[in-house]
Amino acid sequence: MAAGARGGEQRLSDFLLWECAYAELWFTGCLWPDFDATVFATAVREFRGRDRRFGAIPQEVVV
Repeated sequence: MAAGARGGEQRLSDFLLWECAYAELWFTGCLWPDFDATVFATAVREFRGRDRRFGAIPQEVVV
């Protein structure tokens, strides 16, 4: 989760970038002091709806 994503910018710093190779990221415009149980529940719902492939390429995309 990255709190405070604004203006369409969604980025990571270069610190330990390799740790994010298969990470699932979720960006919110909510700033950290305002991050509460409701925002957390939204994040959990988003993650539950994702198709996790663990690095695999779906068959219909194979070139």
